[in-house]
Amino acid sequence: MKHRPAGKNLLILLCIASLPFISGCGGGSKSTPEANLSVTTNPAVNTTQAPALGPFSLNVKITSAMPASGVTIAVKAAPDGTTNNFFTTSKNSTAASNDFSITGTPVAVVSVVTITVTSNSTSTNTWTGSYRYSAK
Repeated sequence: MKHRPAGKNLLILLCIASLPFISGCGGGSKSTPEANLSVTTNPAVNTTQAPALGPFSLNVKITSAMPASGVTIAVKAAPDGTTNNFFTTSKNSTAASNDFSITGTPVAVVSVVTITVTSNSTSTNTWTGSYRYSAK
């Protein structure tokens, strides 16, 4: 068994004892985790809009810190109870406010708009919301 000098043992013990308070013992630092995405929309999620004439405007606003590589915003619209999208678009963005115009809405049918925002830096950092509307 090899014997370490007392000073080296003390240094190792200090390093181990201080681990909860520092980001490493000379091994570099950890990056700050990305903030969870927070989003508001207009029309607001979980609402049902009164029937109106189209096209239909949607604003998606990123209210959390913007991920370093931006986000991808996917917007889909389908008649309620189906997955037959009549509208779908996706765009990459680094802007906080993003406008969309939903077209092709069938008349007198309740439709669901689903918005999914995904961080381009961390694919597991996502936000999803939806609202209902109809064309008259």
